[in-house]
Amino acid sequence: MGVLDFLFGPSMEQGVEEYRSTPGALLLDVRTPQEYREGHVPGSINLPLQEIQGAGRVIPDKATPVFLYCRSGARSGEATRFLEQMGYSKVKNIGGIISYHGKVER
Repeated sequence: MGVLDFLFGPSMEQGVEEYRSTPGALLLDVRTPQEYREGHVPGSINLPLQEIQGAGRVIPDKATPVFLYCRSGARSGEATRFLEQMGYSKVKNIGGIISYHGKVER
């Protein structure tokens, strides 16, 4: 772990790579549908923070590894806490797409 990782946490690229290497994992984009349409990580599912209470229809198994991101990492942090309170055991906030340098889809 580098100095910047210590100060700011791991990069979103690292989080996306961990998602891709985790069997059965889901990648959730918790931004608004409009933000999602403007550009999202390939393979991600849009579940806006305002609808996180309906996560069970997208993630029926609470043991599924779930990686979350938003614009800056704040909403995905909040969504992570909600999912943990709902009983999801493998959730991880990987940050914000504003710091992501990988491929995005529109």
